[in-house]
Amino acid sequence: MPIYALTMLAAGIGIPLLAALNAALGVRIGSPAAAAMVLFCVALSATTLVTIVTGPKALSGIPLAPRHLLLGGLLVAFYVLSITYIAPHFGIGNAVFFVLLGQLISAAIIDHFGLFGARVSPLSLTRASGIAVMALGVWITQRA
Repeated sequence: MPIYALTMLAAGIGIPLLAALNAALGVRIGSPAAAAMVLFCVALSATTLVTIVTGPKALSGIPLAPRHLLLGGLLVAFYVLSITYIAPHFGIGNAVFFVLLGQLISAAIIDHFGLFGARVSPLSLTRASGIAVMALGVWITQRA
């Protein structure tokens, strides 16, 4: 389990870095959409390599997957496009604050109802309080 936590910590560290790097690229080249396209080309190359190394046979299961599960691609495109455009105007910290707030809300809903096959973790008063404290902590860091 520690490897899961460390991996997700690294992913969390990467989100503001991704926002800052892609926002700067968008400003530098004059197009947030083109910067997002470059990011996705690099991401496609990296994930293609990982798929080749770990076993491309899994690709044969894609046609059998429910279509709604493919909407994740649209959500990641929305995230990258919005953070690339908004962060230079709103600030990385402010943009990521609202991303984190949205993540806390949607994660609680997904876990509470076990959506998309997630493990059910009911939203108890204790859990809701913890989420509120986390949101307050993120808000306080942005106000400082």
